[in-house]
Amino acid sequence: MLTAREMQNAGAEVMILDQGALGGEATWAGGGILSPLYPWRYPDAVNQLAKLSQQIYPELAKQIHSESGIDPEYIVSGMLVLDQDENKQAQHWAAEYDMQIESIMSRHRLDQLEFGISPASSQALLLPDIAQMRNPRLVKALVASLQTRNISYTEHCRVEGLKLHKGQVKGVVADGKEYLADKVVITAGAWSGEFLKAYRPPAIEPVKGQMILFRAEPNILSHIVLDRGRYLIPRKDGRILAGSTLEYTGFEKQITSEAQQDLLQSAIEILPALKDYKIEHHWAGLRPGTKQGVPYICQHPDIRGLYINSGHYRNGVILGIASVRLLMDMITGQTPSLNTTSYLLNAIH
Repeated sequence: MLTAREMQNAGAEVMILDQGALGGEATWAGGGILSPLYPWRYPDAVNQLAKLSQQIYPELAKQIHSESGIDPEYIVSGMLVLDQDENKQAQHWAAEYDMQIESIMSRHRLDQLEFGISPASSQALLLPDIAQMRNPRLVKALVASLQTRNISYTEHCRVEGLKLHKGQVKGVVADGKEYLADKVVITAGAWSGEFLKAYRPPAIEPVKGQMILFRAEPNILSHIVLDRGRYLIPRKDGRILAGSTLEYTGFEKQITSEAQQDLLQSAIEILPALKDYKIEHHWAGLRPGTKQGVPYICQHPDIRGLYINSGHYRNGVILGIASVRLLMDMITGQTPSLNTTSYLLNAIH
């Protein structure tokens, strides 16, 4: 949907074909943290995209809200990282990417920030500028934005193949109907590699993530909190999202009671007050996984006019708008804002 908006801004006539509901897969299912988790663990190719998106999203969120009348709930929550074995790497990353970071060295200071955090924690890292958006609301806002802009889309329409002529894309075939176009962008998430399996596919595999939502109250938690790979995200209405699992189960995305119990235990360890609140919802999504979390943003090396923007792994929302802007530079022939080498199909992912 972001791709369609940007392509229309560039003067193109655009149509989206989606085998399900718009934004109904990983985008809807994710947490919406506008930063990679432990960003210092990621390569520059991910952090550079994240930095660019962080600069764009405040204004973009306002635009989407204005166009749609739906608030995607862009909130600067800040992020507390309770893990304490990577302080040096975190400080180096913050200096390199000009991000604010504070080393919390006392329980008193931690209590000032989040009084209810686990009594086992006395130190943390605070990244005060990290924001979030609420994924389901972002999806609804973007769909409404498409409608306002008169961008065509067809849901529950499975694209079955490409129309090609002498190495040039000419369109696609979906549900037995031909859709002609001189440029086609594959943004099929975890299904992108499967769709392109006959055409030198990107190395993308589905990685299931399960999450739970607590019907908590406002002011129970104000920051995003990350600890040992698990996180809590406070929403505007007081609900708290807890995630997430990493499961390599193919395209199966059933929820399990074992994962729910594991997530519940982790959440209560981070914020003991959650033991008094009910789990309102439990769901799963399929991330488009790549080995280093680096997405493919490129023209297909064998097919002119066929582009890929996929493989964002756990960082689809935060990397989303920057990857779209980078792809648009490639499509329109502009000088790319970032070095594109790492995002090519023949790059190591």
